Amino acid sequence: MRPDEFQHTLYVVRDHVCTITLNRPERRNALNPRAYAEIEAAFRAASNDDDIRVVIVTGADPAFCSGEDVKEMMTGEARPADAAPRKAQPTPAAMAALDCAKPVIAAVNGNAVGWGMELALYADIRIASENAKFAELFVKRGLVPDVGSFYRLPALVGGAKAAELMLTGDVIDAKEAARIGLVSEVVPHAELLGRAGALAAKVAANPPLATRAIKEGLRRHAGGDPREIGTWAIETIYRLFQTEDHREGVKSFLEKREPVFKGR
Repeated sequence: MRPDEFQHTLYVVRDHVCTITLNRPERRNALNPRAYAEIEAAFRAASNDDDIRVVIVTGADPAFCSGEDVKEMMTGEARPADAAPRKAQPTPAAMAALDCAKPVIAAVNGNAVGWGMELALYADIRIASENAKFAELFVKRGLVPDVGSFYRLPALVGGAKAAELMLTGDVIDAKEAARIGLVSEVVPHAELLGRAGALAAKVAANPPLATRAIKEGLRRHAGGDPREIGTWAIETIYRLFQTEDHREGVKSFLEKREPVFKGR
């Protein structure tokens, strides 16, 4: 899939900076199969384009990414995760973001929850609007997070805080995200893209081979094999998709009521 074929994603390259914008604002940039595929294609295109030196990922207001499109999922549109393949593999969009050879800056303009939190974690640097909120909502749906939460979150906020966020599903605001080290800084909403652009321009002005080498060094320092972690996460998600608790988590969300989990 080429960027000019995207339906839910804007892909703009200017002055060696590629800006990837999730563009389903009416669904708060929730992800359906097409959107996942476009995210994968966008990161792979940016990684392979020698003219691009830095990537910014953001969302069309009012949200960064509200995770998976639960309503669409429950109304019957097929998605890859509904049926386990013969062999579980890491989420392609996740690995495309993690594999991106160029530095990635997340400009988090609003809610980054569920897989939106994952997408923010795949970036090397996160800048948040004062409107941003973050949450590991997977546990509320009877699931586990994707690779980003296990591979990156403990290094950013510490093991205990990462465990707390993943096990409670609590929502935190931008100020708290900065306090715990999840984001580098918080700026007024109107200044977010300008600040991200200025930072991207500063990085893009440096020698491209050196910045790519630094990116690779940071990845190696993170420790662990993200593909092994990603495969384990997807295998576990497939298993949990079959549970009553997962169905109750989704149903209660759609019905706007408190869930009743039974451990089965």
